[in-house]
Amino acid sequence: MKFAFLPILLLSTVLHAADTLTLPGLKQDIEFAKAGDVSLTLDAFVPEGAGPFATCILVHGGGFTKGDKHSFIKPLFEPLSKAGFTWFTINYRLAPQHQWPACVEDVNSAIKWVKAHAAEYKVDVNRIALIGESAGGYLVSAAGVTAKDETRVAAVVPFYAPHDLVMQVKMRGELGNLAGLIGMTELNEAAWAKLAMISPINQMRPGLPPFFQIHGDKDEKVPISQSVNFEAKMKAAGNPCETLVIPGGGHGMGGWEKLGSDYQVKLIEWLKKTLK
Repeated sequence: MKFAFLPILLLSTVLHAADTLTLPGLKQDIEFAKAGDVSLTLDAFVPEGAGPFATCILVHGGGFTKGDKHSFIKPLFEPLSKAGFTWFTINYRLAPQHQWPACVEDVNSAIKWVKAHAAEYKVDVNRIALIGESAGGYLVSAAGVTAKDETRVAAVVPFYAPHDLVMQVKMRGELGNLAGLIGMTELNEAAWAKLAMISPINQMRPGLPPFFQIHGDKDEKVPISQSVNFEAKMKAAGNPCETLVIPGGGHGMGGWEKLGSDYQVKLIEWLKKTLK
């Protein structure tokens, strides 16, 4: 199978541009849902060939309050393209203008849209993976553990995700950007209850798709214990879960290149094995 790709150096330069991507096969700014007066858009990459292809839906981070479909998650565009995946990178509504569950609803809307447009984008609806980083990692995990039939996926890959928001707030000693997410400013009983209720680690059940977590062991924003605890809960419920630890890795995959990490290779290997 052959793909039309830019030379590696040019492609790397393009993928690090702030807003503009010129990746062959990429369609940009496609509306996948309308939430009130907010138009939610995605970019779609479709490989050459007949398909259908294993597919990834990418969800950016940004602390629930910033970022877009080209932010933070961008280091995954090139390896997924080279590996022959159809992939989509999505926008979602941000806090504090839009409180939980708006962001999770938007991820679910994207899943349903991708399935509904499978033929157009050469998507194999039985081989869809969710991939998210940081706040996006939380979102893909939240969508994965609460999925209904129409939003069920075959795999979930959270990068350094805060699965336990109670633990996250206790570590920081304040609500921080989670205040906008839950619409509360005081750490009172109601706030603690809300944080616990919407934490993926507390929504565990049997029959979940396989998870592949990726987390740096020097992450000071979301400690690796978040992934360790989540894996233990997943396995206790009878669900497959693996965690790839990045030695020396901080918060954000963009900084891992200097470490010589092969996380992209490991991710592709796991996706191909799991979505075969």
